[in-house]
Amino acid sequence: MIAVITLIIVLSLSFLITKVASIALMHTGLSRQMAQFQARSIFTGVGYATKESENIVNHPLRRKIVMILMLTGNAGIVSVIASLVLTFWSTQEEELSLLWRMVLLFAGLLLLWLLFSSKWFNRMLSRLINWGLSRYTDLNVQDYAGILHLGGEYKIAELYVKEGHWMAGRSLQQLALSKEGVYILGITRQDGSYLGVPGHTTSILAGDTVIVYGRSSTIIQLLERRKGLQAELEHRQGMQQHELHKAQERKQDQKTIARQQDQQDG
Repeated sequence: MIAVITLIIVLSLSFLITKVASIALMHTGLSRQMAQFQARSIFTGVGYATKESENIVNHPLRRKIVMILMLTGNAGIVSVIASLVLTFWSTQEEELSLLWRMVLLFAGLLLLWLLFSSKWFNRMLSRLINWGLSRYTDLNVQDYAGILHLGGEYKIAELYVKEGHWMAGRSLQQLALSKEGVYILGITRQDGSYLGVPGHTTSILAGDTVIVYGRSSTIIQLLERRKGLQAELEHRQGMQQHELHKAQERKQDQKTIARQQDQQDG
């Protein structure tokens, strides 16, 4: 019985540790999905891609978070294995039967899964962790995904520009991506140099990695756009679609303003 309870407690603490680590990594600039993947990979020791590991190791704050996560991960995995062995191999007469231990373990794991799958619970837990990080650490606690409205209609993506891509060899002014609702946040050149918030005269070269922000549908379409007449037609269609979206947003914004004015007047 004690071994089953210990196992459930260890698994709960493991989830909380990875949750805290993923949120802390998000505050260093990683996306939500990437931070969650990195935290779980490091905690379980399964490893991750070389480029991603370089992004972690070269950042002093991320490196500190990862070191703590590695230490707690090793201790957590050992505890889980030990508790699991004790759960099924205990021979003391006062212990529950193997069937009851399995039932209790399954019920406990099911309860943990339901609890940690709850959007309400995760939202409350994230708020509590954010409060703790802002109060007791020097992390700059900002929910960048929330600020930029990521995860829904908008997203940030890295776009690798291959030879023959529609963007290759053209300046930002020539591309006029903002007319499609796509904005260039930065460019990483082939030699590793980085241009933040590039100007209109900046050219996109083959081999560049471009960080873009915009609607998911537009970015997905842009990823496969090659040079040629079809690309120019897609660009014009994208501009027209963006104008329709802008008109809808303006209409919705006018309704919001009118509603707020009515509430103030009332």
